[in-house]
Amino acid sequence: MGVRWLQSRVPRFRDLSQVELEAVSDFTLLWSLFEARVLDQRASASSISEAVDRWGLEGALADDPYDDVFAYFQQRYFVNGHFTAHFAALRLRANDREPQVRAALDGTDVSSIARASAVFVIVYRFRNNLFHGGKWDYGLADQLDNFLSANEALKLALDRHGGLGNGLQPA
Repeated sequence: MGVRWLQSRVPRFRDLSQVELEAVSDFTLLWSLFEARVLDQRASASSISEAVDRWGLEGALADDPYDDVFAYFQQRYFVNGHFTAHFAALRLRANDREPQVRAALDGTDVSSIARASAVFVIVYRFRNNLFHGGKWDYGLADQLDNFLSANEALKLALDRHGGLGNGLQPA
């Protein structure tokens, strides 16, 4: 099994709990399905913003379904009027719409579209930092709440927009 192999070779990986391992594993599967079903297999901050804009136009954000996840991200990345070191660790790139993410987190833009877009751009950065190696800088330690929150957002989006009503067939 890959987990046992990693535990025998990667320092700090062996210290991860079963819950942490499951959260990361769940994230990889949920992200893959989200990218396939919601982003038409072309993940980017732009495709995320397009999807969220569409949800807003459809009225699918009227009940602010991502507010709990947004609240977690806001308290992690913006504290006492300042962006935290955790925010820098997201490694937002030029095309990741950093000004919009900042505006949502600091409360400059409080629209449901801005908050939902920030949630999924942050989740997208988790994906990039995990799949491209950044999360290994600290052996995936202290990431449980990040992955649990990301998983919750992905499940909500898939339930609402993934066409999963009848198995994997589009609704």
